[in-house]
Amino acid sequence: MTAVDVLIAGAGPTGSALALDLVRRGLSVRLIDKADQAFTGSRAKGVQPRTQEVFDDLGVLADARAMGGAYPLAGIHLGPVVIPWRMQRQSKATNDVPYPNILLLPQSRTDAVLHRALARVGMIPEFGAALERFEQDETGVTSHLSTGETVRSRYLVGADGGGSTVRRGAGITFTGSTDSDDRTLIVDASIDGLSRRYWHMWPKSGGRAVAACPLPHGDQFQLMMRLTPEEDVDLDEGALAERFRAQTGYPLRDVTWTSVFRPNVRLVEHYRAGRVLLAGDAAHVHTPAGAQGLNTGVQDANNLGWKLGQVLAGAPEGLLDSYEAERRPVAAQVLGRSSELYKGVERGGVGGLRRGDEERQLSLTYRGGPLAAKGSQATATLHVGDRAPDALCAGVSVASLFDAFRGPHFTLLVFGEIARADIAGLRWPDAGAQLHTYAVHDRGEPAGGVVVDRTGELRARYGIAGDAVVLVRPDGYIGAIGTGQWSSILESARERLAPAGR
Repeated sequence: MTAVDVLIAGAGPTGSALALDLVRRGLSVRLIDKADQAFTGSRAKGVQPRTQEVFDDLGVLADARAMGGAYPLAGIHLGPVVIPWRMQRQSKATNDVPYPNILLLPQSRTDAVLHRALARVGMIPEFGAALERFEQDETGVTSHLSTGETVRSRYLVGADGGGSTVRRGAGITFTGSTDSDDRTLIVDASIDGLSRRYWHMWPKSGGRAVAACPLPHGDQFQLMMRLTPEEDVDLDEGALAERFRAQTGYPLRDVTWTSVFRPNVRLVEHYRAGRVLLAGDAAHVHTPAGAQGLNTGVQDANNLGWKLGQVLAGAPEGLLDSYEAERRPVAAQVLGRSSELYKGVERGGVGGLRRGDEERQLSLTYRGGPLAAKGSQATATLHVGDRAPDALCAGVSVASLFDAFRGPHFTLLVFGEIARADIAGLRWPDAGAQLHTYAVHDRGEPAGGVVVDRTGELRARYGIAGDAVVLVRPDGYIGAIGTGQWSSILESARERLAPAGR
């Protein structure tokens, strides 16, 4: 029997992002997957702006952007005419939102980016190792693998997809529905003669919709072909090529991946059962509309990772209960939105293809949640639980707030001399995530622990006119705001978020 802090079942984007976060917190982790190898298809291919910020924090965004590309215009085929249509507004990067647009990145490349990052820290996902069963007690979980090995872990996380073995073993209800009559064939293949300028859409080709999205850095497309409820699907390459040519007039070749998708909309009753937790598709499954599923899973990992790290370091066990309290409402909201978008596509017309700010997931908030420190206040622009925006500032090795936030720590921004004096005696525990404190000056030169807000942009972005403190959680959300009674507010936040002791 081997022993680790956390065993993660499922080495897709959710499980891999969680493993990467936990490893940088100094935890012992194993990442297993029942598949024989990493996923090879395009499947979930949209990385939203908020997920790009998570990837920035994990240090993998540059690699992801190098392997991805921008979403093309939709090209609606109406007979011999192709009508360009922009599905979503392209925004310019700003100081508070540096990554405003969705990134086109096939899921296999997302996995590869995260797996390379894990390899750099000495961790390799273990493929061909299925979790067969487990038992938990007051101190941990004993898991039995298909390899014959038994693993003892303090926590078990199921990131093992919609058919999750972990969820079933924990007895957690998965409520929702699957429409078996509504099927779409998804294929990765090359298409000769088809422009890569557009995400091609044939709304009613042969009575069934067809689409082909060009994947970046190559000649492949992701094809989506609607099926009738009763038809049998022949996945032979010759049959697929004949079908696609008959519906679009273009030749298909070099098929590398196929799948049949059925709309599956489900949400777990609970995200946690004792020392067993769920994340990603194991907890919620969505329609593909709006590119929400993968992103919601990665952000589950972003929320759960630091909380596991803190509890394992001695923080209150109740911190893990906040994971469900914060993430389940988000998943419910996303499920509703993706289903709405899917119905819009079903109704036909280009209006159903339009995407807006809600899909970018930048406005998701944990306001009013269980981690709002007692007595926390609000600024003119932010509440506890909101995403902490980026802003330019001058500091030692810091050109923006995201530079200061990057890493597994808490960040404390202190505005004004009175606030700085009041919190001078604050002590943060040595165990768990550390606290990086920055005094925000309006003028002067940056120094260690000091950033300079020369233009006033940082204060304006954070809605602060006088003295204040802002505590930013390791996942990039506001953990506490004090515009008075600074030290007591921070002490209350420390009791909720950090291990006891100094």
